[in-house]
Amino acid sequence: MARFDRVVLRRFFALAIAIVLLSPVWLRSPAEPPSREERLTLIPLPLLPACCSAGPFDLIGAWQLVSPHQDFGGYSALLQVQPGRLLAFSDRGYSLAFAEPGEPQSPIRIAPLLEDSARLKDNRDIEAATRDPDSGLIWIGLEGRDAIARHRPDLHREQFREIAGMRDWPQNQGPEALLRLRDGRFVALCECNPGWFQGGRHPALLFSGDPTGEAAAQAFTFAGIDGYRPTDMAQLPDGRVLILVRQLVWPVPARFAIKILIADPAEIVPGKIWQARELADLSDPWPVDNYEGLAIERQADGSLVAWLISDENGAATQRVLLLKLRIDEAKL
Repeated sequence: MARFDRVVLRRFFALAIAIVLLSPVWLRSPAEPPSREERLTLIPLPLLPACCSAGPFDLIGAWQLVSPHQDFGGYSALLQVQPGRLLAFSDRGYSLAFAEPGEPQSPIRIAPLLEDSARLKDNRDIEAATRDPDSGLIWIGLEGRDAIARHRPDLHREQFREIAGMRDWPQNQGPEALLRLRDGRFVALCECNPGWFQGGRHPALLFSGDPTGEAAAQAFTFAGIDGYRPTDMAQLPDGRVLILVRQLVWPVPARFAIKILIADPAEIVPGKIWQARELADLSDPWPVDNYEGLAIERQADGSLVAWLISDENGAATQRVLLLKLRIDEAKL
């Protein structure tokens, strides 16, 4: 065989092997007939008794969420809006309102936050959400727009503002976590690193009030765990903040590492580093996936729980999972 033919053949086999190896990475789920049926099924995951404990967290329930609706999936933010009800937002610009496991799953609601389809991804990419429990107002972080929008409890948009301090954040690594603190301030975290050799440090902004109004953005640096990026945060009853962080471990197929950190917002100083510490590593045997949403709820029996939801990225190798974690407040 001529040398040229051997080179061509080697390249062909190398390309074929690469295609075989990489095809499962973000392999899309088989296309289903378009459906607008607003139906949600929560499939319990089998868990061994006391299978999963980490730091102050005990896993007390895990479910896979399944729906025939064509706009289901991609959830990047989670809120607890009232007793027994959760509200998730997707990077496709849709909301999912549903009952907590154990409650009747009717009605559920899957709806777009914007009716227009112009600049579909850029205009709709919701990566973060937060809520004022008194007014019911909801703020969402739009990654592709470097913006924050305020919505009424019925999710109608009433205010929108592009944030100048986010303009230097990478296009696909914008406001990944957004939180309204109980004192009325807002915190936004970017999932991006500020530069080489910066470890787990990420650009962040502090607002003295409503970021869609006239409150100025003050920059600071969030310091988490090297190699992990923040995906969501929620405030504890004692005022401190839980921060969900994620690392892409291996892309063939996609596998993730998940940790939960804690930090005190009273320690945020503009221009300085806000340091978080690790509370828990949610590794095997925990059901690990691409968790991007976190909500905290004080239940009727007085217990404190955290809810986690995953973004399956539309991939056949991933799932939309919902976890319920009991929090031992004495261990925080």
